[in-house]
Amino acid sequence: MKFSGKSGTEGEDCMWILFAILSAVFAALTSILAKVGIEGVNSNLATAIRTVVVVIMAWGMVFLTHAQNGISEISKKSWIFLILSGLATGASWLCYYRALQTGDASKVVPIDKLSVVITMVLAFVFLHEEFTAKSLIGCVLIGVGTLIMVL
Repeated sequence: MKFSGKSGTEGEDCMWILFAILSAVFAALTSILAKVGIEGVNSNLATAIRTVVVVIMAWGMVFLTHAQNGISEISKKSWIFLILSGLATGASWLCYYRALQTGDASKVVPIDKLSVVITMVLAFVFLHEEFTAKSLIGCVLIGVGTLIMVL
């Protein structure tokens, strides 16, 4: 079975699916663990603690895989967009933790996952990725499903 990948062997081509599924599982765990852990803790402080853990883990993986040598090869454009992405991530996490602290996880998480719809629209507009009838139907269903879950 071969899925559309950007490069590599057939085995590497479908690895993105495994990592995407694992990402979803860990994101779900993140929400549940955060909801329990944030009780009685300032949401900004909780986000900072989470961020420190993520930074340590990410740099640990960089050194474990010897990827630190690639730092000097990063282009100025990539630096700018990675920094902007980091700022967007930080803003997202701060807002997410604040929402999670005061709202039900079963309602906050579906709204947060509207990022799927927003990402698809932005990918179409700015990255000129293909937007098909199937994509449109999926976006509408995610949007409607989210509304049903939070009402």
